[in-house]
Amino acid sequence: MHSAELKAFYMVARLGSITQAAKKLGLSQPTITTQVRSLESQYNVELFYRGGRRLTLTQAGVELLPRVKKLMQEEADIEFFLRNCGQAQGKLRLAATAPYYMLDLIKRFHQQYPQVEVSLEIGNSQQVIEALEDYRVDLAASSQLNTDARLTHLTLGQDPLVLAVHREHPLAAQQRVSVNALASHCLLMREQGSTTRVLTEEMLARANVSAARLLEIGDRESIREAVVRNIGVSVIARQEVPDHPDLRVVELEQAPMISEHLYCLKERRQARLLAAFLTLAHSTVGD
Repeated sequence: MHSAELKAFYMVARLGSITQAAKKLGLSQPTITTQVRSLESQYNVELFYRGGRRLTLTQAGVELLPRVKKLMQEEADIEFFLRNCGQAQGKLRLAATAPYYMLDLIKRFHQQYPQVEVSLEIGNSQQVIEALEDYRVDLAASSQLNTDARLTHLTLGQDPLVLAVHREHPLAAQQRVSVNALASHCLLMREQGSTTRVLTEEMLARANVSAARLLEIGDRESIREAVVRNIGVSVIARQEVPDHPDLRVVELEQAPMISEHLYCLKERRQARLLAAFLTLAHSTVGD
């Protein structure tokens, strides 16, 4: 059947955007548009209303979506089986909100299973869980606690949130500050969907504090570069602050802890490679 066209329809339907669907599938926007229109043309059906910035499903699209979702899951199951049925080889696809916990696990896993190909993609908490639910990755490490009954999870570790500032910033001389200290400074924030952002906003709300200015930057690497250039300050996990001569770490009073959880779909946790990685993770946490 028209696998590519259906996959394009499914991703556009979930995200409501040609642009976002193209990013998820690693294709160009014109390709996604062509695939969706081709599906509609071949069957003389309208699947989306195209008014405004966000695409909306028609009734036909609403009824088609669960059928396509089931097909995508079955295709993913077949691919997963074939990819992992070998005795010495296979491929393990991982996603994480940050590499710090996962890289040590990947190193140990690779030592035990050198023939297994491992890939790791980085995103925010919302993105990595979506990738797991869409069968685009096999395991996901997220700082967001997810109680979905379809998922099993293991807490890999915890880290305090701290304030990262430039060495010449007025707060750099302080070892520890209250949340109120953020009120007069430019605060660099992660994008929506980031657990760090959620925890930061909750911390500010509890203290009834509003930053003088907010600047949203889409990933942690860019935020660190912005702090290095003394554009603003940022609340991030302690271990995410790199060893850099221009950076200083300032502790925050009553700062929340941020955890990292390893997630797996329960239906797949007994698969050979997934079970091996989970066993390794359990033993590491217990060390």
